[in-house]
Amino acid sequence: MTTRTNPYIGLDALLTPENSVLVLIDHQGAQFAGMNSHDTTVVVNNVTALAKGARLFGVPTILTTVVEERGGRIIRQLQDVFPDQRPLDRTTINTWEDRRVVDAVAATGRRDLVMAALWTDICLAFPAVQALAEGYRVFAVTDASGAMTAEAHERGVQRMVQAGVVPTATGTVLCEWQRDWARQETVPGLNEIMLAHGASFGTSLAWEFQLLGQDG
Repeated sequence: MTTRTNPYIGLDALLTPENSVLVLIDHQGAQFAGMNSHDTTVVVNNVTALAKGARLFGVPTILTTVVEERGGRIIRQLQDVFPDQRPLDRTTINTWEDRRVVDAVAATGRRDLVMAALWTDICLAFPAVQALAEGYRVFAVTDASGAMTAEAHERGVQRMVQAGVVPTATGTVLCEWQRDWARQETVPGLNEIMLAHGASFGTSLAWEFQLLGQDG
């Protein structure tokens, strides 16, 4: 009897900067205008933190939009993290049906695909389940994503989980990439991200810096 190894358990199941590629999908004005599953401020904050984390840890990041002429450009907060990168503008609803995106991911040589999108049940779920079938391990960052309704968001997450996609959150991804506080070269940058985007953890961190007599 053959025992199938579960790729999502054990130490090797955790993300590392060396095995990750980040794809951020359709964080555009028109998409945010139709998002009612989350507070817009929260999603903008989280996806910006995720992008900054990818830059800090050297994780290749692919930005993509859908029909930018009508749907608007990618939000400035993301574009400012990667000022020299032009988002791949698609006509396909399913990002994974655009060959340029698929080829850009493949060119990284990485097999752990971290994704966030507007909207969860469509623009995240469609490429996530397809990429999974093509041999990628897929991690859906649900707090950096959103949908037209809370129910649509939840159904999208359920669909992905049933297919084998791992739901995760922004802070979780950042901690997996950091993994060890002895990796001092990225600690200052991560602290800066958490101070700016970490909500209550960020304020607690600032308080800790104050008690230690450090600048926060």
